[in-house]
Amino acid sequence: MKVKVITALLLAAAAASAAALLLQRGGAPSPTARITRDGVLLEEIALDQVGQPYTLTLEEEGGSNTVQVEKGRIRVSEADCPDQICVNQGWISGGAVPIVCLPHRLMIEIVGGGGGLDGAAG
Repeated sequence: MKVKVITALLLAAAAASAAALLLQRGGAPSPTARITRDGVLLEEIALDQVGQPYTLTLEEEGGSNTVQVEKGRIRVSEADCPDQICVNQGWISGGAVPIVCLPHRLMIEIVGGGGGLDGAAG
């Protein structure tokens, strides 16, 4: 009788451990680009699910930004702001540095996907 109880407990513990490991591996969220203006969410794009590259034009009373989206990355390709910092930043694919257009109060950041700082960065 004791052998059956011990065996059942061991099997239950093994099944619980296996389930926990499987659930833990699938927990990393996919990289998502969040485009905001003045803190208000305009677009949210799952970058790993982009099939074909596409372009968005984001307009406001002060001007416009053209955003290019490809699988795994995003950038501002055109803007009518005077400094062009957002355009010159180029593609981003991780969450370390967002794209910011101060004249148009626009920010593009990537969250999830483990795209933050690596271990060597400190």
